[in-house]
Amino acid sequence: MIMTRWFVVASLLAAAAIAVPGFGSVGAASISYALPEETAAFRPGPNLDTVQTNCTGCHSADYIQTQPRGPKYKKDFWQAEVTKMIKLYGAPIADADVPKIVEYLAATY
Repeated sequence: MIMTRWFVVASLLAAAAIAVPGFGSVGAASISYALPEETAAFRPGPNLDTVQTNCTGCHSADYIQTQPRGPKYKKDFWQAEVTKMIKLYGAPIADADVPKIVEYLAATY
């Protein structure tokens, strides 16, 4: 399973907060780092703009590229994945955008 960037960053910040007394206090030094280049891009398809707006805040297209493929992994599979992102991971996706995202994923992947 690919760890998303936010999880890695959150883990690093949590570890730093525990290890460094006064972390987060006024005058704390900022941390900067370079992210690796993207290795995948969202494919063109219906509602691509909705997918990019809602999904890229938490993960890249790499995550979608790693999902199972085949005839049984279409609308029902993607509906369950989007629901999981909302309910389990707290993705802030509007109800009106859910069918658009599912349509894109089922048609494109």
